[in-house]
Amino acid sequence: MLVSGRVVFCAPVSIAEYWRWWVVHLWVEGFFEVFATVAIAYLCSELGFLKRSSALRATYLTTILYLGSGVIGTLHHLYFSGTPVFITAMGAVASALEVVPLTLIGFEVLKSMRLSKEAEGFYRLPLKFFIATCFWNLVGAGVFGFLINPPIVLYYSQGLNTTPIHAHSALYGVYGSLAIALMLFALREITPDEAWDEKGFNFSFWWINIGLVLMMVMGLIPNGFYQLVQSVNHGTWYARSAEVIGSAWMQWTVWLRIPGDMVFAIGAIVLVVSVVRAIYGIFQQPTQTQPDDIPIITSKS
Repeated sequence: MLVSGRVVFCAPVSIAEYWRWWVVHLWVEGFFEVFATVAIAYLCSELGFLKRSSALRATYLTTILYLGSGVIGTLHHLYFSGTPVFITAMGAVASALEVVPLTLIGFEVLKSMRLSKEAEGFYRLPLKFFIATCFWNLVGAGVFGFLINPPIVLYYSQGLNTTPIHAHSALYGVYGSLAIALMLFALREITPDEAWDEKGFNFSFWWINIGLVLMMVMGLIPNGFYQLVQSVNHGTWYARSAEVIGSAWMQWTVWLRIPGDMVFAIGAIVLVVSVVRAIYGIFQQPTQTQPDDIPIITSKS
């Protein structure tokens, strides 16, 4: 591009965003789902909340699906780019199967928690966040992901606010909840009982997840589906036009999202405060030291 007599090289935002999308999805579909499933299966089986046979089956299944068909599932990025029809079909089917293993683990862990009294004590909060991971994996990555991945839907919904519905619920719901769960597992092991803020962590769990639900129901879902209807009726160009983006409905859905964001933010703040309190309690523990001089007992002859 020539600007004021100088040659300026620039990459269009659309191309940059397209490759960013590729990098993110190759990471989550080719690796991170495997890590999430194996980590939850291993920890829950070691704690007795998941049968080892079920953990092994889920691990083998996720390995086959993600490492085998996870790459195939990324072919849903190649819709309408000149690829053969069977590429579109393979990508649509394979990407829909990726949520199955972690969902099965979630149902079994939830069933075990209801039957096990131990789950009501020491590891109750980390397991709650594990259950949230499995739930949002089914809803956010599964339902909302498959909502935009089939070819006929993606043809109309590409580049609209239907994508953030999937992105918000899957990114935090799966990977955010998993990160918190793993953090709480490690933190619970080394935190003294008097410094473990059970009420605070429980409060943050419910407020974060309720805030995410409100964010979806009151803001992103009505916002995205309104754009999708406009795209089907008039075309993608119109759905992304200033007339639709600046419409009263779109503006109202933006404001209606604020309550969910506030609930989510309050839950996150309480979580941070509870974590800081736990870490402070860890450093306040008295350390055990070995005595310098060990008395030597000798017998007199």
